[in-house]
Amino acid sequence: MPSFDLVSKVDLQTLDNAINTVKKEITNRFDFKDSHVQIELNKKEFILNIEVDSDMKLNQVTDVLISRTLKQGLEAGIYDFEAKAAYQSGKIWKKEIPVRNGLKQEDAKKIVKLIKDSGLKVQVAIMDDIIRVTGKKIDDLQSVIQASKTWGLEVPLQYINMKS
Repeated sequence: MPSFDLVSKVDLQTLDNAINTVKKEITNRFDFKDSHVQIELNKKEFILNIEVDSDMKLNQVTDVLISRTLKQGLEAGIYDFEAKAAYQSGKIWKKEIPVRNGLKQEDAKKIVKLIKDSGLKVQVAIMDDIIRVTGKKIDDLQSVIQASKTWGLEVPLQYINMKS
């Protein structure tokens, strides 16, 4: 039976390249000259730590981060900007931005419910942070993929292991 896996994974090397590009651009920008800017990626926990002088510069860094991430071929939805608010520590503004890597259980359940409510004749199974979709025809699987692009989820999805 044809099947595919629905995942939400971030390629660590591509993400690291995007972060390094952001660092390089920030150091070359005139409006960031002689100001404290520190951007670090915790590769084990997938958390991005940003430290800047002001709230306005924090917004500029996040704008550059989003644009460089998109140019590297990643989606802007991989960053969870609402998870923690920016806070001030002395003269420095700090922000922790978690990177969404893998499907959380509640997101997976929401996706399974959306697939089942679509009325397509497919079977859906949750396996850790992967959703396996199986159907009798490949056309049904392609319909699921097309439908998933219109759901407007915050989680970026990838479709892997298509087998016929």
